[in-house]
Amino acid sequence: MTDVTRIQVGASAGHDAYEVLVGEQLLGELAGIIGTKAKRVAVIHPEALASTGEALRADLADQGYQAVAIQVPNAEEAKTAEVAAYCWKALGQSGFTRTDVVVGVGGGATTDLAGFVAATWLRGVRWIAVPTTVLAMVDAAVGGKTGINTAEGKNLVGAFHPPAGVLCDLAALESLPVNDYVSGLAEIIKAGFIADPAILDLIEADPEAARTPAGPHTAELIVRSIRVKADVVSSDLKESGLREILNYGHTLAHAIEKNERYKWRHGAAVSVGMVFAAELGRLAGRLDDATADRHKAVLASVGLPLTYRGDQWPKLLETMKVDKKSRGDLLRFIVLDGLAKPTVIEGPDPAMLIAAYGEVSA
Repeated sequence: MTDVTRIQVGASAGHDAYEVLVGEQLLGELAGIIGTKAKRVAVIHPEALASTGEALRADLADQGYQAVAIQVPNAEEAKTAEVAAYCWKALGQSGFTRTDVVVGVGGGATTDLAGFVAATWLRGVRWIAVPTTVLAMVDAAVGGKTGINTAEGKNLVGAFHPPAGVLCDLAALESLPVNDYVSGLAEIIKAGFIADPAILDLIEADPEAARTPAGPHTAELIVRSIRVKADVVSSDLKESGLREILNYGHTLAHAIEKNERYKWRHGAAVSVGMVFAAELGRLAGRLDDATADRHKAVLASVGLPLTYRGDQWPKLLETMKVDKKSRGDLLRFIVLDGLAKPTVIEGPDPAMLIAAYGEVSA
């Protein structure tokens, strides 16, 4: 096994601390996290990773666990009540008890689903995340937010249910399509703007290298991003305060995703959302021009989109009103008071919102 970075995510009310491991050839760590009390392990995996899911199931069976593989649809199509019910049925038929363990292997949609299934089965069983994309490693698999989508919006049904451990095997990124890899960079860049500007410096030094897992800073970018999230969620598991900063760019992004029926990649939508949030911060007199303009420069340098259809604003505004961060009819956005100085703006003037959207209108 190569060098492994271990990042501690602190304990919170009712939940134990856990570790996020970043390195290569990490599956040997899985049994240690599952532990000896578990008899059964369910491996939830997307159709695209059928061979990986089956190999993992077979390996766990060889180690003496009663292991079952549960195949779910790819990407956001997995995050429905119907798919969750299918997983519950499989757990029931397998005789799953409170000491058994769910393993979610795949991208962010799969780990969101697996965590939600674990959170709701018998009011909560242990689960382990094995993220296979950049997005899942730095965002979805860390922090304990689990959930599914509804027709009304993204992640509106969910639970806070931290994993028992997270295994980020960097070797999994080598087969990731470039567009999926670049999409994940949006969450890394977000971490740079809200908390760790060194991330931005690394990307700006060699944007082309940042676009590939073979780049010299891949491990450092992922580790730094996970540390940002780990620090935040350790102090605010249930998004009662500080954790809201992780939603920088996400209010508009979730509306775009719903408008596109989840055909847009999450990172692409977040990229546009951050350009919007930066302009909103500038118009509100909070963010300096240089930092606002830096958003466009760094996002464009790795090939992320900066614009969305201008005629869609009325639809997007209605969707944002039911966003999880809204309070009643009061829209809330995370903006920056400066580099690495996130804050909340409540109920911004509608004219300001329209002007900010003009910055991303195509």
